[in-house]
Amino acid sequence: MVTPENRDEHAGWKLHAAERALQLVESGMAVGLGSGSTATLWIKLLGERVREGRLKIRAIASSADSERLGRTYGIPFVSFEECRTLDLTVDGADEIAPDLALIKGGGGKLLREKIVASASKRFVIVADASKQVEKLGRFPLPVEVIPMAVPLVMDPLRELGFTPTLRVNRDGSRYVTDEGNLILDCSGLFLENPDAIAAKLDSMVGVVEHGLFLGMADLALIAGEEQVIERTI
Repeated sequence: MVTPENRDEHAGWKLHAAERALQLVESGMAVGLGSGSTATLWIKLLGERVREGRLKIRAIASSADSERLGRTYGIPFVSFEECRTLDLTVDGADEIAPDLALIKGGGGKLLREKIVASASKRFVIVADASKQVEKLGRFPLPVEVIPMAVPLVMDPLRELGFTPTLRVNRDGSRYVTDEGNLILDCSGLFLENPDAIAAKLDSMVGVVEHGLFLGMADLALIAGEEQVIERTI
């Protein structure tokens, strides 16, 4: 049985999903580079093709880490001023529901990930089978908050049924996002109606973004022991 505890044992599965996603990339595309362990494998495979001259693409990354990795392979990067629309974005997820509703943001990059996904004609998720759930909520939902608003956001999150915890680094210091915000990891609530929760979060003053990606994914490539399963809505 695949569980969250043993998901790191499935690097081979993740590689299969990344290899399948590589087949979706064509020369001339503008591509969004996601974040996370499986997306990182895909960036490396993509970068090798670019370095070998087998692919010519332009890219926008959802995190500084992904951009740094891409640049080591010679992937050329542009901004949204130069490229308003991406042909394809490949990214990971922390949870994938049957309707391709997602929880993302375990790596702290949710704001840029959602921006990049929203600008993409095709948003593809790569993951191993441990990320599949029947109902979102086993993984704590990240909520990115402006620092001064953290105390004000805590109470309404609790009223929704969450237990919010301020994310910290290993040394105990506050985790700060690329945009200078803080993250509240919200646990203790399985999401019966993710759309309603998303609407509540969107209305909270001080909340910059949240990790619910609803109605955004077009395809999920989910690698298991024997094969990569393609899931669509």
